[in-house]
Amino acid sequence: MRKKDSAERAAGQPATKVLKDGTTILVAPKPALKKEILRHKDVYLLLLIPFVYYIVFKYVPIFNAQIAFKDFRARDGVLGSAWIGFQNFTDFFSSFYFWELLRNTLMYSIGKILISLPVSIILAIAIYECTHYALRKTVQTLAYLPHFLSWVIMYGVLFALLSPSSGILNDIIKLFGGQPVDFLSSVKAFPWVVLLSDAWKEMGWSAIIFIAALMNIDVTLFEAAMVEGANSWQRVRYITFPSIKPVIVTVLLLKIGTILDAGFNQMYMLYSPQVYSVGDIIDTWVYRQGLLQFEFGLATAVGLFKGVIGMLLVVFSNKLVSKFSEGSSLF
Repeated sequence: MRKKDSAERAAGQPATKVLKDGTTILVAPKPALKKEILRHKDVYLLLLIPFVYYIVFKYVPIFNAQIAFKDFRARDGVLGSAWIGFQNFTDFFSSFYFWELLRNTLMYSIGKILISLPVSIILAIAIYECTHYALRKTVQTLAYLPHFLSWVIMYGVLFALLSPSSGILNDIIKLFGGQPVDFLSSVKAFPWVVLLSDAWKEMGWSAIIFIAALMNIDVTLFEAAMVEGANSWQRVRYITFPSIKPVIVTVLLLKIGTILDAGFNQMYMLYSPQVYSVGDIIDTWVYRQGLLQFEFGLATAVGLFKGVIGMLLVVFSNKLVSKFSEGSSLF
């Protein structure tokens, strides 16, 4: 019987299978792998692009991660450079600036989460609740646009707004008799410029995933709530928020995993030596010390350190959320 079934499947004929209760069922033949690939060749070609990307840019560079444990010299290559163990890590952890860098990095990363996430959720709910089509589309477009602008352009916009000599905001301050403030060079004002400009730039793009989650909510829930006399705030509180809670948790988990990435492009464009004490983060320090001074081993060590910490944070936060919020974990 088994040889007959195998022959039938190889010939493309449906095979039969007898269950324990004696029932005979037909089993669809399994197409050959080559035929299956040729049949869906377009899909496999599309799949090939991200596959090659991850192989070339993610897995191949893992070989070079050993630079973190070596006194890397370009003329000696990766394999020829001297092995120094954890010396690069020790140099970074014992650096005079380590705690300052860690503080600044965490301050901006956590601050961006605390500001950007609620703002994105509020924007998504406002767009979803808006019944005026033209107004909704206009707000969406204006909110999405800053995301597609580079930080070079955003710096020009911020300079036009915040410049102590010709900035619009300082013109308003002087109009009311105040003294102009150099926001980009002030130790007190600079962190707020970073946090608020990031929220402004990314809130529209971040709101897309929440809008998609809102669109999946069963409208009959809102209709039933309106029949029961629930106002807009009560519908948001008891229907909208609980319905998108898994999405909020997922986004939060993903952000926690990159908590040591405070935004190199933004910081590099906005900071200056006057605000190094509050503006210098791990990435900018690595750029100056690692790349400009050709300390590639140190730069790799810090990158490896960030990657390991990020992975541990994702695993820990996922376990924590799984414990207190069933069905809201990443894996």
